[in-house]
Amino acid sequence: MAIDPLTIVMVVILAALIFFMFRNSRKRQKEQAETRSKMVPGAEVMTNFGLYGTLLSVNEDDNTALVETSPGHVLKVHRQVLARVVEPTVAEPAEADKDVDAELTTGAAELNADHAIRHDEPEYGERIDETSKKPGAKSDD
Repeated sequence: MAIDPLTIVMVVILAALIFFMFRNSRKRQKEQAETRSKMVPGAEVMTNFGLYGTLLSVNEDDNTALVETSPGHVLKVHRQVLARVVEPTVAEPAEADKDVDAELTTGAAELNADHAIRHDEPEYGERIDETSKKPGAKSDD
């Protein structure tokens, strides 16, 4: 019995799909475990619906979490609603700001050709006077 090359290709594609499905599920499980390890009381969290707050406690038994949105306002939400832990932002180096300020004050900043205003082309809707018409010629109007 001869083995059909199309069958071999189909089996290889099926094996590749199964491999990638398992790989993605493992990666997702690692990300979820990492997020759960970061969700400790006192962490700044964001919910799936965009609400920011401080995590006060997580109850594993009934899958709830207490989130303080502002002082004195505590919300009880489902644990799966907690989307991510908000990381503090890192300030950019001040040297880059100094370089930009120096270019602006000295006038060394240049416009790209794409962003420069072109004066030789009419703006949208602007009429152009065509003075090159022959005298006595009929207009298109």
